[in-house]
Amino acid sequence: MNVYKVKFNFEEEGKEPVELTIAEGESVLDVALENDIELQHNCGGVCGCSTCHIYVLNGMDNIQDISDKEEDFIDRAVNPKITSRLGCQCVIIDGNIEIMVPDQSGFMGH
Repeated sequence: MNVYKVKFNFEEEGKEPVELTIAEGESVLDVALENDIELQHNCGGVCGCSTCHIYVLNGMDNIQDISDKEEDFIDRAVNPKITSRLGCQCVIIDGNIEIMVPDQSGFMGH
């Protein structure tokens, strides 16, 4: 199994970027949860909502292709962009990735 790097950048004020390891077949959401990085996941990471919405800054070719189901949920996310993905669906297949985590402070129950 290959191991790569994932760099987390944050829109939220005062949060510094973090670079962590990510194994082939692992999702960005998995790595966030394992490292106490706040990334909402109301559906439990099964592509059933849009709360783990992130932006891929670099490495889009290093993750699994987007599914129709994921695209449908991204359409419901806050401020979707062409680089939007769901963290639970950003599964590493080959190489490093750099992402931006939208500000999580506006979510309910915060």
